[in-house]
Amino acid sequence: MTMRRSLVTITLILAPLPLPAQQATVWDSVGRVLQASPTRVGGYVRYNLPRLDLTLRMGDVAVSSRLALGAWAGFVGTSRAAVAMGDLVVTEAELLRVEAAIDSEHLAITSVHNHLVGESPRIMYVHFHGEGPAVDLARRLDRVLARTTTPRGVTAAASAPVTIDTALVFGTLKLHGTASGNVAQASAVLVAAPVTLHGQVLPSALAAGSPVNVQAVSPDRFVATGDFAVTGDRVAPLTGALASRGITVTSVHNHLIGEAPALYYVHFWADGPPADVLAGLAVAIDSARSP
Repeated sequence: MTMRRSLVTITLILAPLPLPAQQATVWDSVGRVLQASPTRVGGYVRYNLPRLDLTLRMGDVAVSSRLALGAWAGFVGTSRAAVAMGDLVVTEAELLRVEAAIDSEHLAITSVHNHLVGESPRIMYVHFHGEGPAVDLARRLDRVLARTTTPRGVTAAASAPVTIDTALVFGTLKLHGTASGNVAQASAVLVAAPVTLHGQVLPSALAAGSPVNVQAVSPDRFVATGDFAVTGDRVAPLTGALASRGITVTSVHNHLIGEAPALYYVHFWADGPPADVLAGLAVAIDSARSP
């Protein structure tokens, strides 16, 4: 799919998109439109749009919204020339109207796919990309979100007392992260080379972040999901490492169109004893890193 001509062209300079301090009020304005609080992370501004209205199950597991329902939008650039990308969590009934709204709002769909296999209800993830004035982008995305039942203006819940063994999770994965209740979340960048899109360097965490989310079902059982962003030469070693450790590869696909180097996103589902799940993921992370 090609970008519409109405999208603003970003200046082709090989330097990270700026996030100057004076732009803070712009990102607050974007947040008011999206009814979500801005969070600066990894060189970009993130707005979380979780599907708290959905009750998701994987077999006998009640899946936490923190584990697999975290829709989001990431913004970089300036008030007049911003780039937005991210993914929306949509139900099958919402899919067509979301796709139509993205088209009518002059945004671009860069991928539509599953992250899980066998979940109930069936959900899809729609990745999008847009360029233009920051607040205008937010208004366009707001109209897309209105075609779903995504809760809006939800105050972030206070972090629940942590019941998952974070020392075990982060120590085994050798990653830093956060935890709330029975879910621990970590992220890594496994691609060594800078990622460019339309000639512009993107923040690594935005273009090539690899989130790993782990939920404690019981003291003797963990489930985990997420995706690893890797270059093409790492796909086979990564999928082989996951399968050999009993972790299901649920999807391999793109999230962007036209980025360099080309990236592939390997999604997974793990379910088993905590030590086995985490050890398998640690091996996968090592196999995914670019040399």
